[in-house]
Amino acid sequence: MKPKGFFGELKRRNVYKVAVAYAVVGWLVMQVASTVVPALHLPEAITTAVVVLTLLGFPIALVLAWAFDLTPEGIKRAQDVAPGDQIPQRSTRKFTALIVSIAILAAGFAVSQLVRRHESSPAAPAATSTTAAKSIAVLPLLNESGDPKDEYFSDGLSEELIAALAQIRDLKVIGRSSSFRFKERKEETKTIGEKLGVATLLEGTVRKQGDRVRIVAELINAADGIELWTRTFDRELKDIFAVQQEIAAAVASSLKVTLLGLDERSANPATKNTEAHNAYLLGHYYFQHRNLDNYRKAVSSFDEAIRLDPQYALAYAERSEAWTLIGDQTGEGKTAWPKARSDAENAVAIAPALPEAHAALGWVRFFTEWKFTEGLRELSRAKELSPTNPTANDLLARVIVYLGRVDEAEQQARQAVELDPLSYAAQNNLARVLWYEGKLDEADAIARKAAELHPAAASSRRWQVLVAIQRGDKETALREAQLEPDESYRRFELALAQYARGDRTAADAALADLIAHNQGLDYQVAQVYAVRGEREKAFEWLQIAFDNHDTGMLALLVEPLLRTLSDDPRYKALLAKMNFPTT
Repeated sequence: MKPKGFFGELKRRNVYKVAVAYAVVGWLVMQVASTVVPALHLPEAITTAVVVLTLLGFPIALVLAWAFDLTPEGIKRAQDVAPGDQIPQRSTRKFTALIVSIAILAAGFAVSQLVRRHESSPAAPAATSTTAAKSIAVLPLLNESGDPKDEYFSDGLSEELIAALAQIRDLKVIGRSSSFRFKERKEETKTIGEKLGVATLLEGTVRKQGDRVRIVAELINAADGIELWTRTFDRELKDIFAVQQEIAAAVASSLKVTLLGLDERSANPATKNTEAHNAYLLGHYYFQHRNLDNYRKAVSSFDEAIRLDPQYALAYAERSEAWTLIGDQTGEGKTAWPKARSDAENAVAIAPALPEAHAALGWVRFFTEWKFTEGLRELSRAKELSPTNPTANDLLARVIVYLGRVDEAEQQARQAVELDPLSYAAQNNLARVLWYEGKLDEADAIARKAAELHPAAASSRRWQVLVAIQRGDKETALREAQLEPDESYRRFELALAQYARGDRTAADAALADLIAHNQGLDYQVAQVYAVRGEREKAFEWLQIAFDNHDTGMLALLVEPLLRTLSDDPRYKALLAKMNFPTT
């Protein structure tokens, strides 16, 4: 067919008209989809599907226009219509409209199937169920004092409000780790609410000048940013504890939540000594940095708070946790852990209804003293006193798995994440539990999310390395091990990854390096030897770990890397020595 004849035939068969009509209608359909889909909170994939299907329908419409004609006798194949036959203009318009309609209806049918699948998918309601109607996140109050050194005061007040609100039954309160992710927030309130799974946000400012403080608090509806309630508090610093309680009560009232009474910590000030309270807030500020140097600074500030007020239970409880971590990270448990025990016992004696006190004591009993039944009882008591307390939930989630109760451990770990979704510790612990369960894909995904939340955290690459090794993905294991920020754990992970790759020289060097610089990683050395199949060396180091009270021994019941040793009488003897409670 000659070019001129071909283009003339396109015109005769109304292909041009169909193309123009389809382009106009298709554009309108895509515009409507881009407006309606977000308004109905449907997945963005539907908008994409509309665009793709509309574009795909275009060549189909052109083919139909080329292949068929609408004549007074009905639809005929174009080749059966003589070139000289005249087709009425009305028929041409009808045929053009028919072709476009068929294409658009086909796209609409496909989209309707996508919507139906979305609505029937079990994942769809899960997204809405995560936002409870009675839920709140306290965003860090902004320091407007003009002095950066007062930052700890505004941060501390924010945390006091979180703790006070957490005592209210049926009110979901997001933990500190997640709320403080938005300290320098740029996101809209709706985005923050969706990320944290809450319906309301409490935000405000703190202006501290001399012995007076002004606090402006606002309760915001997360979905639309509308202010639900606002109040200004002008107080002397000696009244700061009454201000905290007043704000918590006012927010609870605005949410129409039933108050069933606040515990001793909320009903009575933690301390009446303003200077002691300031010292505690500074210690807590350091403690949240989660590294050894700042743990020591935190202890120093808690020392000052307790010197100023020897009955400051909360300062005792948090100093106990700091001593526990210092002992574990330095291998100096024999000197640090007795201090942790003394502080936790003092906290409970001073404030028997303080959840943090029971959580600290439970952690000491379980983690450092290996008194498992007592530790679990104290941690459970902490959760009973405050079901949404992040500290109580996180510590309880960490220990249950050690007893072999992996299903319960996963449930508790997920609850801890729900209460503090952007907490590195909670996410990392969930990854650990999932790895113990053999849920490798989910463990890897959660571990990567945890590492994104806190890339510099020690052992933040461990679960990715172990998952990759279990999968046989040797190069990924090595790459993740090389990214480990903590030098000690990097040696451990490299020893495993290099052995998995079959590089015996590099694996031997990494293991020798781990042993030469070993600081409280006796158990990890045993793990490496077990993976290498060197049973005698593995048991030698397990005994060293037991003798040194290495906390890694707590994982003996559930440790995947030691399963090749589990049928050995020596392994059973070690389990007996650990004296885990019967499950």
